[in-house]
Amino acid sequence: MVKPKQDRALRTRAAIVRAAAEAFAEQGFAGTSVASITKRAGVTLGALYFHFASKEELAREIVRAQPDQVRAEGETTGLQRAVDVTMAWAHQLRDDPMLLAGARLVLEQESFVDGVAEEHSHQQWTQIMEHELCAAQDRGEMREGTDAQAVARLVVNACTGAQMHSQLASGRRDLPQRVAEMWRCLLPAVATEEAASGLDLSEVRGRTT
Repeated sequence: MVKPKQDRALRTRAAIVRAAAEAFAEQGFAGTSVASITKRAGVTLGALYFHFASKEELAREIVRAQPDQVRAEGETTGLQRAVDVTMAWAHQLRDDPMLLAGARLVLEQESFVDGVAEEHSHQQWTQIMEHELCAAQDRGEMREGTDAQAVARLVVNACTGAQMHSQLASGRRDLPQRVAEMWRCLLPAVATEEAASGLDLSEVRGRTT
């Protein structure tokens, strides 16, 4: 009997997170009520509070889960992996409720994040980019003296700005194009000529369908 109950609890939790993400993406943190989340998820208030102590905890869960939502296919490493992660993010952000919620919540984090580094989405993405850029340095793909941490912050900042401008200009339809453009401008400054010439920066990269 335990396994069916556990499975049911996991499905309920997933339904709540999905409903919260959809609501946050549409209405923002302040505009979303707990009651609207339970109605959308088809669960009771008791069920929601069994899994999450508050709306703030739900929002933190969605922010923490952002990197796990991005599916960069393939076995690439280093600079190509950094490119692939950002391109997959750019494609998936246009339709994925979890990523859409994260994009909106990142502007509203002062309402529910208490300063814990691992709960801050910018910090999460910076760590991911820094890991891949350090791998690129180990592979000899980066120019000598390049600060991987600084470049990681720059990539995250540029992607954040790109998605905001893309939302205004095209409803994020052109976000992959903007991210590819960002890499074309950045790579000559940080990558060796040989490494840059071997990268695939096509705008369809990272698209899963």
